[in-house]
Amino acid sequence: MASELQMSPQLEQIHGEIKDNFRALSNGFQRLNNIKDSNRQSKQLEELTGRMKECKRLIKEFDREIKVEESKNPPEVNKQLNDEKQSMIKELNSYVQLRKTYMNSLDNKRVELFDMGAGASEPMAEENVRMASAMSNQELVDAGMKTMNETDQAIERSKQVVEQTIEVGTQTAGTLKGQTEQMGRIVNELDTIQFSIKKASQLVKEIGRQVATDKCIMLFLLLIVCGVIAIIIVKIVNPSNKDIRDIPGLAPPAPSRRLL
Repeated sequence: MASELQMSPQLEQIHGEIKDNFRALSNGFQRLNNIKDSNRQSKQLEELTGRMKECKRLIKEFDREIKVEESKNPPEVNKQLNDEKQSMIKELNSYVQLRKTYMNSLDNKRVELFDMGAGASEPMAEENVRMASAMSNQELVDAGMKTMNETDQAIERSKQVVEQTIEVGTQTAGTLKGQTEQMGRIVNELDTIQFSIKKASQLVKEIGRQVATDKCIMLFLLLIVCGVIAIIIVKIVNPSNKDIRDIPGLAPPAPSRRLL
């Protein structure tokens, strides 16, 4: 597809980097199927998430270059470039959905491990049943009251912990939202600055070429002026030299007269 599109060198470079990242994402998700350890899966997903963020940044830069060159390209080329951009966005979204699927699967595995750990308390419950069968009714009532009091206290403590957790979670969510928005603005500003730097570098190169051309022209003019001055000096010093023609507008020197 890339060979059929008419792209500038800048667009070709960005397009190639996006395709390289897509190949890395495809290979990364294939390797993820062979990883059984949850920690290694988490690290692999973090690396793939970084790749997807880089693809998103490159697609934005690709879109900006299309808009810059839109006036120079015919409508057919602009349509092809926009279609290619949409195709890359769809491919990136497919990897994002695949990442969500793996994340959900990883969370389910962790819940299953937690449930398996909770099953270890069953032998302790059977031991408590055997101890209760050996107690009298009053002892059972006292033990039940004590357990109920401890349970009520534990519930009150749990309520306080839940309220504190909700408050901290609310504050954290507000802070994270503000930081996320700030990071988004920073990323957009960095992309804009990088784009401006590239354009400024191209402008500096063009100015450098113009300055070099002006210097060459000034050097040729200086050589012409020096040649004219040299010819004038030679005509003045040696007016009888016929090898040098008279300069238009410059009268030959008057012949000297001898006095008797």
